Amino acid sequence: MKIPKWFWPVAIFFLLWNIMGILSFFAHTFISEEALAVLPEKERELYGDYPIWTTIVFAIAVFFGFFGSLGLILKKKWSKLAFIISFCAIVPQMIHNLFFTKSMDVYGPGQAATMPVMVFVFGLLLIWFSNYSIKKNWLK
Repeated sequence: MKIPKWFWPVAIFFLLWNIMGILSFFAHTFISEEALAVLPEKERELYGDYPIWTTIVFAIAVFFGFFGSLGLILKKKWSKLAFIISFCAIVPQMIHNLFFTKSMDVYGPGQAATMPVMVFVFGLLLIWFSNYSIKKNWLK
């Protein structure tokens, strides 16, 4: 079955989204002491609120999301599994960020919740989109 033209911009958008996730992971995980020092005190304290397991699930979320997006570009069914694994890492990470850190106090409810909600919604959307693409026989 022929893949519609709109599939490619959507797949490229999600690839770029997941590349931004990887860049965010590296920026957060490998922030230099100099960069940390220029942040406001409350933001610096947030960096201390992240246990190692959150870094691990962050890595799983962004790298499996990236591989899933590559799978879409390559028209592979395994992209759905990659997105499911990514989403299974997104959920505990976002729950921790929203409810077990002081991000709401530091950034305010609107700003602190916007990205976690977007990540959650996009994670679900990627699972749905890959499943839809499989049903349409666009992915092999």
